[in-house]
Amino acid sequence: MEAYVAVIGGINLDICGKSYAPLIGRDSNPGAVKLSLGGVGRNIAHNLRLLGCPVRMLTALGGDSFARRVEEDCARLGIDLSHAIRVPEAATSTYLAIEGPEGDMELAICDDALARHITPDYLAGQAEVLNSAAAVAVDTNLSPEALAWLGAHCRAPIFADPVSVTKAEKLRPILGRLFLLKPNRIEAELLSGIPIRDGRSLEQAAQGLLATGLRRVCISLGSEGVFCAWGGERCQIPCPETMLVNASGGGDAMMAGFVRAFLDGRPVEAAARFALACSALACESEETVNPEITLEKINSRA
Repeated sequence: MEAYVAVIGGINLDICGKSYAPLIGRDSNPGAVKLSLGGVGRNIAHNLRLLGCPVRMLTALGGDSFARRVEEDCARLGIDLSHAIRVPEAATSTYLAIEGPEGDMELAICDDALARHITPDYLAGQAEVLNSAAAVAVDTNLSPEALAWLGAHCRAPIFADPVSVTKAEKLRPILGRLFLLKPNRIEAELLSGIPIRDGRSLEQAAQGLLATGLRRVCISLGSEGVFCAWGGERCQIPCPETMLVNASGGGDAMMAGFVRAFLDGRPVEAAARFALACSALACESEETVNPEITLEKINSRA
C-alpha cells in the first residue's frame, strides 16, 4: 500500500469582501467579493498534494450545493474524501470576512458548527485509516474530546497546528502524545508558560514543551524564520527572500512542508529550510494555497 498522510480538520467555504475605499459602518460599501475553499485542514491537505503526497482527509461534509463544490474540488486535487462523514441536513462550514482597501481584515464570522460531527466515535471508526498512515496532520478546529481520542488511540506520528491562541489550549492535555507541534511565538508562550524575549527564553520555551514528551517543536517566528528543537538538536533558520503578496497561507504551507520533510527523512536544518521555502512560496500568491508550488520548486529554493 502506498504511504499516505491522513489529515483531520475542517473544509470551509471562504467568502471574502474587500472594500475599494475605507469602510463606512452600517452602510453598503462598494468592493469585490471572492469565493474560495479554505479551512486549515483542507489547506494543509492541498499543499501536501502539491508536494506529491497521497492524502486521505477525515472531515465532515454538509448536504448543500457548496458541499458538492468541495467534493468536486478535492477530486480535482486528488484529496481522498472517501472516509469523510456526510451530514445531509447540515450546511458547509463558512468563513465570512470583510477587508478594508489595504487587505486588512476588519470583521469576520466563522460558522464551523459542522466540525462537531468529527467526534471520537467517528474517529474510532476510522482507526485503521489513522494507524496505517505514515503521518497524521490535525488542526485545532476539532473538539477537545476528538483531540483527546487521537492522543489516546492514534499510533501514527501526529503533527498539530494550534491555529490560534484560543484554540491552542485544546492541545495542552495531549502535548506529550504529539510528534510535532508548529506554534507561532504567542502560541508557544501560552503552551510553555514562558514569555519569549530573546534566544535564551526561546530555548527555554522549546525545552518546556519537549519536557511534556513532545518529540519535535518548530516555533514560527514570522519574519525571523523558524526555531526547531528536536531532541537535543537545535536550529534557527531565517526566512528566505520573499515577494510578499498574501501571508494568510504561509503557516498551512509550512506545516505541510514539515510533514513532507519527515516523510523524506530530512534532518532538522534541511527540514526547516524546506518548510520555510514552502511558506515563502505560499506567501507569493494572492491565493491562500499557491497552485504553483511543486516539490521541484521547493527543493531548489530550500
